Amino acid sequence: MPVLPEGFGIYIHWPFCAAKCPYCDFNSHVRRGVDQNQWRDALLAELSWTWQRRPAGPVTSIFFGGGTPSLMPPTTVQALIDRVSELWGCTDAIEITLEANPTSVEAAKLKDFKAAGVNRVSVGLQALNDPDLKALGRLHSAAEGIAAYGIAREVFDRASFDLIYARMGQTLDAWAAELRQALALGPDHVSLYQLTLEPGTPFFDRHARGTLHVPGEDDAAEMYEITQRLCEAAGLPAYEVSNHATPGAECRHNMTYWRLEDYAGIGPGAHGRLTVDGLRYATETVSAPEDWLELVDVRRHGTKYWQDLAALETGEEYIMMALRLTEGVSLPRYETLSGKPFDLSKAETLLATGFLERDGNHLRTTSRGRPVLNHLMQDLLT
Repeated sequence: MPVLPEGFGIYIHWPFCAAKCPYCDFNSHVRRGVDQNQWRDALLAELSWTWQRRPAGPVTSIFFGGGTPSLMPPTTVQALIDRVSELWGCTDAIEITLEANPTSVEAAKLKDFKAAGVNRVSVGLQALNDPDLKALGRLHSAAEGIAAYGIAREVFDRASFDLIYARMGQTLDAWAAELRQALALGPDHVSLYQLTLEPGTPFFDRHARGTLHVPGEDDAAEMYEITQRLCEAAGLPAYEVSNHATPGAECRHNMTYWRLEDYAGIGPGAHGRLTVDGLRYATETVSAPEDWLELVDVRRHGTKYWQDLAALETGEEYIMMALRLTEGVSLPRYETLSGKPFDLSKAETLLATGFLERDGNHLRTTSRGRPVLNHLMQDLLT
C-alpha cells in the first residue's frame, strides 16, 4: 500500500436527511425547512474561527458527511471549498469527497457538485434489492441506486459506494450473490458494513422486543469472510476492516483518521484532532443543529470542548485506530505520538498465537486476528 503524506483534513457535517433510517445513530435530523443561506454562513464562520486557532496548512482532504450532504446546494459546497482554499491553501492532489444518496433528484446534481470542486463521491446504495431497501428505510429503489452509481462513475474519476450486510433474514448465499452483483459494477472502492443494532435506534428496540431478526454471530462472521474472499478476488483487498479498494484508490481522508493525523470537525456534532503549539487536542461541537446554529451566531463557532490529550492517551488512540488498517501500527509513529516506544511485551502472546504479526516497524493484525480486533485491543491496551 502506498504511503500517503501526513496531512490536514477537514470534515464538514451536514446534519439533515430527507428521512431518518431506523438503523442510524448518526447525528442526522429531518427538518421541513432549512434556511440554506443561514447554514452556509454559519459553516463558513466556523471554518474561519478554526483557522484562527489552527492556521497551519495546507489541506490535503475535505469530506462532506452527514446526514445527507448531497441535499446541500452545490453553491454552498463551492463556497465552503473556496473558503478552505483561501484560509489554509490546498495541495494540488487534494481529495474532496461528498456523500450522496442515490435518489434520482440528488443524482441529477452530481455534475454541479463536480463543478463546485468535489472530485470524489461516495454513494449510499446500502442494498441491491427493493424489499431490503424498504426495510432499511431507504428512499431509493435498487434500479435508482445502480443508475445513480453509473452516473457517478461517468462524472467523477473516483466514486465509491456503501453496502450493509448481515441484514434481516439475509442468508450467506444471498449476500455472496449480492456482493458479486455489486462488484460487477466495476468499483475501485467499496465500504461494506455489518448491520449493527445501536441503542436508541428503532432497529435496536425492535430487536429487543423480538420483532426484528438478524443473522447470528456465526453467520455474520462467515459473511465477513465471504466479503474478504470475493473482494480480494476482484482486486479490491481490504485496507481497513470495512473498506476495500484497488491499490491507490484508498480514501485519503479516512486514512487521516486511522493514522491519527490532524483534522478539523466543522458543523454540528463534528469531532476533530488538532495540534496547536505542540499540544494535541480532541475537539467536538454541540450536536443539536439549532443549538449549534445559535452558538455560531453568537460566538462564531459551536465548539463544545477543546480537550488537551496526554501523550499516552494519544498513543493508545493511535493503536485503536491503526489496528483497523491492513498496514497496521507504525511503531515509530506510536513513539512520536506517545513519547515512548511501544511495549512489545504486551504483544508477545498475540504474535506467538498468530493473531498479530510484525513486519519491520509495523505491527498488524493477521487474517485470523482481524475478526476479533476488539479483543486484541483489550489485550494490548491493558
